[in-house]
Amino acid sequence: MASAQEPTLNPTVEFVAGTLAGIAGLVAGFPFDTVKVRLQTPALAARYRGSTARAIATIVREERVLGLYKGLASPLLAVALMNGLVFASYAFFLRLQHPAAAGEASLPQIALAGVGSGVVSALVTTPTELVKIRQQQCTAPGGRSALAIARAAGVGGLYRGAVPTALRDCGYGAYFVAYEATARALAAPGEARGAGGWRVLVAGGVAGVVGWLTTFPFDVVKTRVQGSAPAALATAAAADATVPLRAPPTSPDGANPYRTTWSTIVHSYRAEGARVFFRGLAPTLIRAVPVNMATFAVFEAVVGRG
Repeated sequence: MASAQEPTLNPTVEFVAGTLAGIAGLVAGFPFDTVKVRLQTPALAARYRGSTARAIATIVREERVLGLYKGLASPLLAVALMNGLVFASYAFFLRLQHPAAAGEASLPQIALAGVGSGVVSALVTTPTELVKIRQQQCTAPGGRSALAIARAAGVGGLYRGAVPTALRDCGYGAYFVAYEATARALAAPGEARGAGGWRVLVAGGVAGVVGWLTTFPFDVVKTRVQGSAPAALATAAAADATVPLRAPPTSPDGANPYRTTWSTIVHSYRAEGARVFFRGLAPTLIRAVPVNMATFAVFEAVVGRG
């Protein structure tokens, strides 16, 4: 039976809590996400010499502080559905395996539920992040809207990079396991789970770091796939009043090397070595700690465990 401090899983409550938690986390860490995308983009990385501090300073100097929040509208508008889906689907998959409370589920059950929630969330994450990345790559005023991308490449164009996005989001398995394992380890004697107060902040920070370390290379691949424009889209962008997208580089056979997940992995490794798959990791991990502290603090407070 669930304890008084451990409410039973309710996907509806988890959806509302996840929505509010997602907004808090997004606002807390978005500038570091912009830096991560700039460092992962081949055409922009050299400009900042791979340095997080240099990237922040350059963006603020050239684009003002608002430049760090470029592309915020896209994830902010979808954060209710996206983060709510993650927590609600996580609760749903966990209830399928264990009908009581999360604190009583085994870590393998939590991992499986987290992976399932990541696959579900990719349905919303893919188009949202594609638009965000296209806007974050613009180093001058302007950007690309979802409507412009859909008009140039069709609705399917908004789902470019769906495979690496889903693979990356499978990291929610490690994310939720790290949170629950840390919360339980920090539990006071007699408590089923160590949520609440400073412990939820520590568990949230650990979860953010572990979740990203698990699948970060796929985030690099996702950024390159989504940030490269097919020939048709590049042509349409040339006539756009906003900043045009850069046409992607070509491989020896003339094809876009970032056209698929596998071709992106192969080309990136051959051109830049294994280290390229961890480019942008520093700002991501720095961002992960406050973001997930805020996320879980708000989440636990809403569901009544804070």
